[in-house]
Amino acid sequence: MATHAHGTTGETGSRNRRVVSAGSMTGDSVRNLSGDDLGNVQEIMLDVYEGSIAYAVLSFGGFLGMGDKLFAVPWKALTLVQDEEHFLLDVDKKVLEDAPGFDKDKWPDFSDPSWGQGIHDHYGTTPYWKREGQ
Repeated sequence: MATHAHGTTGETGSRNRRVVSAGSMTGDSVRNLSGDDLGNVQEIMLDVYEGSIAYAVLSFGGFLGMGDKLFAVPWKALTLVQDEEHFLLDVDKKVLEDAPGFDKDKWPDFSDPSWGQGIHDHYGTTPYWKREGQ
């Protein structure tokens, strides 16, 4: 699959992509500032009414794909490190281990605002559907 991107070229000649395909980010690793492996992006969840990315679903734990637990992480909590093709999540590994997770066969209702508020509270982010002045 080709990666379709639009961006600008920086002083070093590297390309800073502003628009990329969601499929090109699926499977990317997620690390924290200490370099700990926090899993991989399994899915990118879109809010089609808001026209925005709501969450990244991370797979974490287990062995060879068995016993992995899935976690929804607010999109705004992640930073794409383009040159290294991974995401940065500024949390300790324990924060992710204690996060509300779900089984790959029983996904939560991502459109439930009370569920979403709990996810945002856990990561200390403002819900994407709450804008200033609302």
